[in-house]
Amino acid sequence: MKEIAISTEYIALGQFLKLADCISTGGEAKFFLQENEVIINNEPDNRRGRKLYAGDQIEVGEFGKFTVVKR
Repeated sequence: MKEIAISTEYIALGQFLKLADCISTGGEAKFFLQENEVIINNEPDNRRGRKLYAGDQIEVGEFGKFTVVKR
């Protein structure tokens, strides 16, 4: 499981996907989420504005599993 470090209280799912190298620009998030399954804390979610906090676990199809950690 890969760790994605944030220095703020939370990060939006769209920004997270960019940090995790699942997409190359933030503008791709909407289309990426329409075509790929994202599981957050064992529940499917496709809202690019979804707030992710330290401790959240995210599974992104072929990209793998991630955990958000506070830096």
